[in-house]
Amino acid sequence: MGHGHHHPHDHQHDHSHGTPSAEGPLPPALDVDVPDSELSPSQLSRRSMLRRAGLLGAGLAGAGVLGGTTPAAALPNATNGPQGSDARTRGGGHGGSGNGFLWLAGDHHIHTQYSSDGKYRVIDQVRQGARHGLDWMVITDHGSATHARIGVDKVNPDIKDARAAHRDQLVFQGLEWNIPGAEHATVFVHPGRDEVEVLKRFETDYDGSLHPSPSPSVNEALAVSGLRFLAEQVRRRKVDDALMLANHPARQGIDSPHEIRDWRDATSAAHPIAVGMEGAPGHQAAGLPSPKGPGGVRGLYGNGPGANSFPGYPAESYRTWGGFDWMTATVGGLWDSLLAEGKPWWITANSDSHQVYAEPSVRGQDDDFAGHGKHADPVYGSGLDLTQNDYWPGHYSRTHVGAARFSYAAVMDGMRAGRIWVDHGGLISGLDARLKGGGRWATLGGALHVKRGTDVELSIEIALANGPNWAQFVPTLARVDVIRGQVTGPVADRDTFTAPTAKVATSFEVGKSTGTVRLTYRLGRIAEPQYVRLRGTDGKRTAVGLRGAAVDPAGPAGDVRGDADPWQDLWFYSNPIWVLPA
Repeated sequence: MGHGHHHPHDHQHDHSHGTPSAEGPLPPALDVDVPDSELSPSQLSRRSMLRRAGLLGAGLAGAGVLGGTTPAAALPNATNGPQGSDARTRGGGHGGSGNGFLWLAGDHHIHTQYSSDGKYRVIDQVRQGARHGLDWMVITDHGSATHARIGVDKVNPDIKDARAAHRDQLVFQGLEWNIPGAEHATVFVHPGRDEVEVLKRFETDYDGSLHPSPSPSVNEALAVSGLRFLAEQVRRRKVDDALMLANHPARQGIDSPHEIRDWRDATSAAHPIAVGMEGAPGHQAAGLPSPKGPGGVRGLYGNGPGANSFPGYPAESYRTWGGFDWMTATVGGLWDSLLAEGKPWWITANSDSHQVYAEPSVRGQDDDFAGHGKHADPVYGSGLDLTQNDYWPGHYSRTHVGAARFSYAAVMDGMRAGRIWVDHGGLISGLDARLKGGGRWATLGGALHVKRGTDVELSIEIALANGPNWAQFVPTLARVDVIRGQVTGPVADRDTFTAPTAKVATSFEVGKSTGTVRLTYRLGRIAEPQYVRLRGTDGKRTAVGLRGAAVDPAGPAGDVRGDADPWQDLWFYSNPIWVLPA
């Protein structure tokens, strides 16, 4: 279920208030019509990095994966969700697949000195995100009494300064919501003159840390009310848009299946606020073996069932699998149970960056978070800190969003529509997946509407890694899996977290290490609604999936405490594409 609303109110904002234009020209580093000689040193450096990674210009420009035109005349009915909105692909082709979109890499979970456990300035995180190839970022400091009282206001000028200093980046203001009775979530809004007011009211009235209750029903109702509050602010044009994504959903087992469904269904199906979850959490350096690493648990998933955990979740749900959350990594598990209902629920990946592994800074003197709402600016410390769990934004985890143009609204539209694929460690450079049949096609997050009995096929183009990642090696894609499931409709029990029909339908061994891989999978003549999604791996750590070899013969292996080098276990995942016969 997508939506066809492309923000006609995506107007030019008043720059006197420090708010960027909602839509502007393509950043010079991304615009191949701007010659290298006209770029600043930093812009030229970024363009060079994109070229080395195979994300821009020469080498793959004609391959169809990067910057190909949309075959709209021959295949006019690409839609953005299982109930078939009318949004079309259009635009450019940076940073991922073709389809006529700009594929913009980003991170929606980033902390600064305005979080009680953070350290860096906003400009530090934005500068590092830009350096590591990100196009958009969301600043998400922890919800708390101090943050609601001071931090939401005080961080905003820093965000505006970062927007002005890095005009090639889209920098959203958000916060990490303590969902009443549940885990955390990213909440963020489209920039505008009321962004602080809306976020402040939301946190003050709906944050679980400010309104604790022993009653599950009270907590669940408050969470739904918070999402409806955000939807009302969009309806009233206080902000142009707002989104929520559940963070590290299986970490403590307190995001029950029915709560996730309630968040998803809390607001208008045409313009939902809660649209997905972290398919892979941050803190990916946490499992690096000591003494050269923290020696902990990848993703900081070291918990077990607690008093408030959903009792149905198995012991395996409390750890990561190939760096991905159990809800996403289990074929036929909770994510597939949501997709089998025919309703959208998307996955992302991000850094959750607080304090960075092997980075030497420490908090400055005269630190008083409670009094100032922020920590003192970081200063140089005495050596590299190998005990920290995080990477800089973009260093390891990336969320790629298909946007119709380079703007805040287009990124939010692309996320809501599910035009998203995620990767770790730069495993691949680009992904183009399309379901085709009856003279039509649909891409990630979309739905292909065909007559019953139409022959449908999935075409896949993957731009392999075309240069070293930030660990200074060129990753190699070993295998691509096509996961297929039936759409069976709404569940009778909203605590369902299995999808019996979902399984790995086929796997492709990748026999090359450079260039572009083209794959085709025939679904056959379609009689019933269904979906497909993709997963790929470097093949270094695999295991039979949790629902058995008949479902997933070579899925991600469970991450081992103190021995989980994330660079030796790389995966990518795509969001689904539906096919709906009539």
